[in-house]
Amino acid sequence: MTLRSDVAELLAGAGILDVDIDEAVADEHVRSSAYRRIVSATVSSRNRDGSGAQGRDRDRATVATILRDPVEIVAKTAVVDFVDRMATRVTGPDEFRRWSAGLMPEIDRLTTDGHRDFIRRRVRDWLLYLSVEEGMAPASAELAKATNWMQRVLAEGTTSSAVLAQLAESGNTRKIRNIARNRAGSRTRRTR
Repeated sequence: MTLRSDVAELLAGAGILDVDIDEAVADEHVRSSAYRRIVSATVSSRNRDGSGAQGRDRDRATVATILRDPVEIVAKTAVVDFVDRMATRVTGPDEFRRWSAGLMPEIDRLTTDGHRDFIRRRVRDWLLYLSVEEGMAPASAELAKATNWMQRVLAEGTTSSAVLAQLAESGNTRKIRNIARNRAGSRTRRTR
């Protein structure tokens, strides 16, 4: 397959007709924008319960095609966007675990270790987040392994008093600890 045929196939599959394929092939910025639109359309087209094998197979094929892009950072960025968007659509950590497991063989084809590792960390972060959202309090060691980005997402948004207390005590950065401490304090005042 050629880059042109890959981009054309992805755009057609997502129903996106207003992107100049030749321009996308020639310009990685145009292509990156097109990939973001493809990912958005793909995720939006899934039903809330679209976690079946057919949807996962389609998503894996989309990721495999994107990862053939000759500019690996463009491909990595699109896949991270896909992971982020799916994490907010799934019904919980089990569904996300099944979905992301199907992508791992494709992600392993990335030649840059840092890109592979980044996507794997992002998946682990979202699994932690989704578990917390389901009411599970992670072990301190598990929370400590979360990236600063995910710790901050949790500090700013979780309603789990246990997670806020852990982050207030041992978040990776002073900012994370302060956000968690302030939110934990305001939650305590509101429940009195």
